[in-house]
Amino acid sequence: MHKHLRVDDSMTDQADALARIAAALERMAPERAMMPDWHAHPAYLWREGPPRAVAELTAPGLDLLHGIDEQKAKVLGNVLRHAAGHAAHDMLLWGSRGMGKSALIRSSVTFAQARHPGSLALVQVSCDYLHGVPDLFARLGEVDRRFLVFIDDLGFDDDDHGGPRLLRSWLEGGVEARPANVRLAVTSNRRVIVARHLSEQDDPINPRDAVDDRLALSDRFGLSIGFHNCSQDDYLSIIGGYAERFELPWEERDALEWSKRRGARSGRVAWQYIVELAGRAGKTV
Repeated sequence: MHKHLRVDDSMTDQADALARIAAALERMAPERAMMPDWHAHPAYLWREGPPRAVAELTAPGLDLLHGIDEQKAKVLGNVLRHAAGHAAHDMLLWGSRGMGKSALIRSSVTFAQARHPGSLALVQVSCDYLHGVPDLFARLGEVDRRFLVFIDDLGFDDDDHGGPRLLRSWLEGGVEARPANVRLAVTSNRRVIVARHLSEQDDPINPRDAVDDRLALSDRFGLSIGFHNCSQDDYLSIIGGYAERFELPWEERDALEWSKRRGARSGRVAWQYIVELAGRAGKTV
């Protein structure tokens, strides 16, 4: 009698285990169903939750990005290599705000997509979802397509040790490293990505250790490209290029006054001035 009870208990345990497995598979099924077609779109957004496909990647034409000719040549050349399936670098674009770092990434990708249709997609990852990047890499590594994973405006707080380690592991070829069909493009307002303070120079034990470690993170990118403050001539050149494209009349004095009121000269401020000109003229841009 007791033996039959033990057999019945065993069968019940097996049934419960099978039920739990079935329930887990059902929970996974919706997630897989929400995965986009990684071959069908030019760009994707990866935030908390499932990735989202972007039907159209919008970016200014490369000819409209003035004052960054050297940076443009390096970024575009690297993106074209990647799109063609050739050896290409991970990229860190660092420096002054508003000088077109993220616009240059998008513009280079759209240019490469026109040159090599279907071969390359941009995947933008939110800075607050870096922990999900290894899962993203696992998915992209199974796809017969090349991807540029883009992290915009990245910076780590002083007490954030996990973020820099994650980034380093992706670049160093460890267990969580990006797959061969993926390259990273990161923009940051500072080259070292992690904040630096003068107190680091006063460390009586190893005054350069912290700084060198942070610089070593940026040095792991094959391309580290600086963007510097916009000169007055570059600022006016950017405005002139936009104004000619959109057939907008403008005056140098007015453009300089606009930058003074904004407290800065940059590609972003130049574009804002163009929007102002278009609004005055009753046009759209």
